[in-house]
Amino acid sequence: PWQIDGTVVVLLIAEMVLDAQGRVLVHGQRANDPWMYALIAAMAVPYLIHRRWPMASLAVVSAAVAVYSLAAYGPFPGLNEMFLLFGIALHGDRRRSAIAFVASLVTLGFALAVQPDGVPDAATVISTFSLTAVAWLTGENLRHRRARWAALEERASMLEREREERTRQAVLDERLRIARELHDVVAHSMSVIAVQSGVGNHVIDTQPAEAKRALAAIETTSRDALTEMRRLLGVLRSADDDPGATLEPAPGLGDVGQLVGQVTEAGLVATVVVEGDALEVPAAVGLSAYRIVQEALTNVLKHGGPTAQVRLRYSPGELAIDVIDPGPEGVNRGQHVVSAGHGLIGMRERVAVFGGDFKAGPRPGGGFQVSARLPLGTPVLT
Repeated sequence: PWQIDGTVVVLLIAEMVLDAQGRVLVHGQRANDPWMYALIAAMAVPYLIHRRWPMASLAVVSAAVAVYSLAAYGPFPGLNEMFLLFGIALHGDRRRSAIAFVASLVTLGFALAVQPDGVPDAATVISTFSLTAVAWLTGENLRHRRARWAALEERASMLEREREERTRQAVLDERLRIARELHDVVAHSMSVIAVQSGVGNHVIDTQPAEAKRALAAIETTSRDALTEMRRLLGVLRSADDDPGATLEPAPGLGDVGQLVGQVTEAGLVATVVVEGDALEVPAAVGLSAYRIVQEALTNVLKHGGPTAQVRLRYSPGELAIDVIDPGPEGVNRGQHVVSAGHGLIGMRERVAVFGGDFKAGPRPGGGFQVSARLPLGTPVLT
C-alpha cells in the first residue's frame, strides 16, 4: 500500500508541476513561485495517510485546494481532490465516504467560484462535478466488491473447514465402529478359547476325551474368529477394489443359536427364549443385536455362570433383548461385569445409534442382567 500510494503522490505532483510550467497565464492568475509548489505538495502528500487517517488527509488537501484557488494559481487543482475522494471511498467506510464526497463537492465548488473571470467555463464546471461523482461511485463500487469477495472467501474457507471436520469425524466414527467390531469378535472368541484351554489343561491327564473335546471347541472358535476378522478386513480392503477381499454376510439374529452353542461348548449353559412373532429386522439392527448378545454372554462366561438366558421379545416397531445371568442366590457380581472393559460401553453405543434404551446392572435377587431396546427403524446417528 505504501508503494502504491507513494506512486500516486509522485504522479500527482509531477502532473501539476508540468502543467503549471507549461501553462499560459491569463488575466488575474499569479505567476509560479515557491509557495505554489509548496501548495502542490500539500495537495498531494496527504494521500499517503488517507488509509489510516482519512478525515485528516481530507482536511489538509481541501484546505490546500482552497488556498491554492484563492491565490489564483493555475492550473485548476481538482484532480488531487478527486484522487483522494476515490481513495477514501475505496479504503474507508460508508460514513467517511459520504462525508468526503460532500466535502469534496463543497471544496471544488468553492475553488471554481474564486477562479479569475473567464477561467472556468461551463465545460469545466460540468466535468469537475461529474468526475468527482464518478471517482466517488467507483471507489464505493470497488469497496463493495472487495467486501463481497472477502465474504465469499471466508465462506469458502469455513465450508472447507467444515468439510475437513466432517471427514475427520467420519474417519473417527468408522475407526470406532471397526474397533467395536474387532472387540466383539476377539473378546468373545478369546474368552471361549481361554475357558476351553483351561478345561483341557485341567483334564488332559485324567479325561483325554474331555480334553479332546475342548481342543475341538478351541479349533472351531479360532477358525470362526479368523473368518470374522477376514470379513472385517475385507470390508476395509473393498475401498481399494481388492478382488480377494472376503465379503461374507455380517452375523444377525439368525446366528444367535450358533453363538449360544459356542458358549455352551465352553461350559456356560445358555438358552434362548423368543417371545412374540419374529419380525423382519433390518440388517444393521440384527448385527447390533447379535453383538450385544455376544458381548453379554462373553461377560457371563468370564465373570458369571454357570447358566445364562437370552430373551428376544418382538413387538411392533421394537426388538427387546435381555441377557440374564441368574447367578447363585444372593450373590451380586455386578461390579465385576461393570469393570470388564469396553464391553458395556460398546453395547451402549450400539443401542444409542438406533435411539434405543440400554440398561445393565445387578438383579434384585442376585446375578446380573443386560437389557436393550432397539427400535426397528432408521438409525438416529450416522
